[in-house]
Amino acid sequence: MGEQKRIGILTSGGDCAGLNAVIRAVVCRAVGTYDWKVLGIRQATQGLMSDPPQFIPLDLDKVDNLLTAGGTVLGTTNKGDPFAFPMSDGTVRDRSEDIIAGYHQLGLDAIIGIGGDGSLAILRKLAQQGNLNLVAIPKTIDNDLGSTEHSIGFDTAVNIATEALDRLHFTAASHSRVMILEVMGRDAGHIAISAGIAGGADVILIPEIPYQIANVCQKIYDRQSQGKNYSLIVVSEAVRTEEGEPVMSTNRLGQCRLGGIGQYLSDKICACSNAETRVTVLGHIQRGGTPSPLDRLTASAFGVAAVDLIAEGKYDRMVSWQNRQVVDVPIAEAIAQYRAVDLNGTLVKTARGLGICLGD
Repeated sequence: MGEQKRIGILTSGGDCAGLNAVIRAVVCRAVGTYDWKVLGIRQATQGLMSDPPQFIPLDLDKVDNLLTAGGTVLGTTNKGDPFAFPMSDGTVRDRSEDIIAGYHQLGLDAIIGIGGDGSLAILRKLAQQGNLNLVAIPKTIDNDLGSTEHSIGFDTAVNIATEALDRLHFTAASHSRVMILEVMGRDAGHIAISAGIAGGADVILIPEIPYQIANVCQKIYDRQSQGKNYSLIVVSEAVRTEEGEPVMSTNRLGQCRLGGIGQYLSDKICACSNAETRVTVLGHIQRGGTPSPLDRLTASAFGVAAVDLIAEGKYDRMVSWQNRQVVDVPIAEAIAQYRAVDLNGTLVKTARGLGICLGD
């Protein structure tokens, strides 16, 4: 069996469906196969930053019911860069050495980090600085991480957005309305174009393709002339105005967030057509709930593969789904390759072939 290792696991960045399935797979493989100890780090790197470090000992009993659970039992955060961490007095401080000290204080032989490009970049920088043994697992509902065809959470988000379009279809037809569905997608339009095709949208707007309102209105007119007095529009939250300005909302704390492009489009469409519009913003509904079967499968395969990389002593690697199997790639390579929607790819060609308006 070899030396009994102590490995840590943490979830970082925004939550999504499938994180708990990864945690379950890691524990099943590490404990069940290798008889290792697994420590679940609380609240991402903030758990290692604490003194003493905050963690949960994980065994087979504790992960028994995690396969279908949404969110993450470990907690997560997408705030507070550890290299410039905001302190209570308003200053910022480099807390990276505190995190490295927490890793050693727990006696870890390796750590598995589950995150997107931003989280993995920070984790890799910490690992390089502190000589930590890191293995990464990709998760992002945006599916914009390089070197992998699937990231944890994406498929579930697409399923939820598709179901929303399915439901909006009937109420749009009943009231002869234009229904606009605003979906997540920080920089990329993967959710919008996938759900739009699967959900039968008439118009799909993604940040990768500049659009004109006139083209959207023409699509609505064309459908009306065919006796179809309703239309479905799906738009990624990262789509900008016609002039190229981002659409943001500011909360009471002064924090700016993407959001509002759906209402912007509604106002513009009302101004250039006689169509009655309604806007639905899915928001965090896309992150929550039970993971889809594909996300559970991917999460399970990634978790097992990550533990096996540690067993082989292969670090600074990210597990990846390529050509119907799990492989591993350098973390640096994965986070360097941002994956936007391919304008010459299958999905864009399919949308155009179906007569879906992409706004251009």
